[in-house]
Amino acid sequence: MAFGKKKDKFSVLLCDISENIKEAATFFYDFQIKTASDIKIFSDKVKEHEAKGDTLVHTVIKELNHAFITPIEREDILLLTLTLDDVIDGLEETTALFDMYSIIHPTEHMKSFVSHIKNCAFEIHTCIELLSERKLADIHLHAIKIKEYESNCDHLLRIAIKELFATEKDPIKIIQFKEVYESLEEIADYCQSVATALETVVMKNA
Repeated sequence: MAFGKKKDKFSVLLCDISENIKEAATFFYDFQIKTASDIKIFSDKVKEHEAKGDTLVHTVIKELNHAFITPIEREDILLLTLTLDDVIDGLEETTALFDMYSIIHPTEHMKSFVSHIKNCAFEIHTCIELLSERKLADIHLHAIKIKEYESNCDHLLRIAIKELFATEKDPIKIIQFKEVYESLEEIADYCQSVATALETVVMKNA
């Protein structure tokens, strides 16, 4: 059974979750860190998005437990919900690292990671909207774009770590920056998992 023309409660909730991810990723990309106090504001704001995401996830699970009929298979709704939640969790965990390590001046590589992640977030939201509108055939191209951005992040991680070890003399900073780079790349991996989950749903409901 596929999504109908009118958005049901599950497609509305999934759209809300993906919109929250898009807003958090946009904030992450746009926010300018200039002082130590800015980092706290930055981290707290993304934490708010993460908390909102948790609330939405709990609502989906509650509704699944009470629903007699679902628009697509229950396990697919749950899979999409949990993979989406991984993305917002990853964003929150990374901003917590910025706060913990007092990273006031993000590197150009960090900025590139976040740019790719923001693009992934926009593509994810588009996919979820298309799913809710039952435009399953249109999802594939956007899923491919997400995977391309993730591949770019894989390549960027290798470049960033190579440059870090070649240019940074402070071993503490090497440890800290390497962890941030890896955390950012992990968010891209989570985005790819969402794309894979979406393609699975499309294949089962096309």
